[in-house]
Amino acid sequence: MSNDETFAAAYREHYWAVSRYVARRLDGRTSEVEEVVADVFTVAWRRRADLPPSPLPWLYGVARNCLANAVRGYGRRRRLVDRLGNDETAHGRHIVDSPDAEAPGAWVHDALARLSPADQEVLRLTAWEELGVDEVAVALGCGRRAAAMRLHRARRRLRAEIDRTQPAGAAAAASTEEHRHG
Repeated sequence: MSNDETFAAAYREHYWAVSRYVARRLDGRTSEVEEVVADVFTVAWRRRADLPPSPLPWLYGVARNCLANAVRGYGRRRRLVDRLGNDETAHGRHIVDSPDAEAPGAWVHDALARLSPADQEVLRLTAWEELGVDEVAVALGCGRRAAAMRLHRARRRLRAEIDRTQPAGAAAAASTEEHRHG
């Protein structure tokens, strides 16, 4: 199979997985998802000779880099808008959630959000993307042992964060759930 055919197969097979990966990490900024996914596959096209036999973890690694670039760009645009005074909050158009608007399981997302970006990513790769340790290693650009250690430490820190913020009953239920799936 030629490099062009290999790329085309990877694109057809993994476009939606990469799109979901990017969308989950952009958290509500859907207008940027297509742009970032296009960047991912542009890089993949340029490096089509380097595509591994199982390209999805490699594509996730490329997506991580493209997301980092997009987030930096978003931050620059946000600061510019703030300086120009066109910020929605400056015009009183911000929305405040009611106190009882918390979604079920939001405490897990809150605990995850308090972890480092590296811990969040390794946990998301295993939970959201359903990657095994070998694939996580490819996506993160590290060895298998390092990926396994990062995952172990991230899980331990998440557990500690949940224990710190949840009542004993909720933490025990979460622990039981983790042991069934972990």
